[in-house]
Amino acid sequence: MDFWIVASLAAFFMGLSKGGMPIIAMLSVPLMALIMDPALAAGLLLPIYIVADWYTIYLFRKAFSVRNLKILIPAAFVGVVIGFLSVSHVPANALKLLLAAIGIYFVTDSVFKRLRRKQSPARPADVPRGAFWGTVAGLTSYIAHSGGPPYQVYILPQKLDKMTYLGTTAILFACINLMKVGPYIWAGQLTWDSFTQSLWLAPMALFGAWSGARISKILPERIFYLLIETALGLMSLKLLYEGLTG
Repeated sequence: MDFWIVASLAAFFMGLSKGGMPIIAMLSVPLMALIMDPALAAGLLLPIYIVADWYTIYLFRKAFSVRNLKILIPAAFVGVVIGFLSVSHVPANALKLLLAAIGIYFVTDSVFKRLRRKQSPARPADVPRGAFWGTVAGLTSYIAHSGGPPYQVYILPQKLDKMTYLGTTAILFACINLMKVGPYIWAGQLTWDSFTQSLWLAPMALFGAWSGARISKILPERIFYLLIETALGLMSLKLLYEGLTG
């Protein structure tokens, strides 16, 4: 009984994040880690992520950045392949520390610019930066399930409108999560038993995604992006803590 209560909450929180409330996502895997091995928890949640991903695409299908997706999806695929080939050689804690440093630098820079009231012009999507950060996002998503920080470091300076940001994010991470299915099965993280459990939890994730989308659509754009930056900062601090403590 405890398993299903905790797992249902984790699925709901994950769905909320897919619907546009990113801070809540940080609770999903830690919650599941209370009752099972974190690697197996990630495997259990992957099919639920995929179900929520495609529902989120449906919700935000009217707005997305085609140019960004053309750059980021191939780059993320390269990152996933690198992650699969190097997962046994890359210390997870070192990767978490690197992600934490990237996120903390970006958020700190944004805060100081805001305090100085210095508005940076929007940066256009470009291949060199997109290829680099897209590859890092694919790699870190595969190894540490943390593709958000590198993606946000690339996408936030573009100052996309809220709905375009949500649509682009939904499509990109739906693709990345699909790329991870084969390797997860190969590694034994995703099994038939865990897949069956995921099916029972999927409705909670869909309800969470629907709820998150309703909230994100009514949030003012300034508050929405402040929420994104706050989530990035908190996620970075969490990764810093995990990287230092192991």
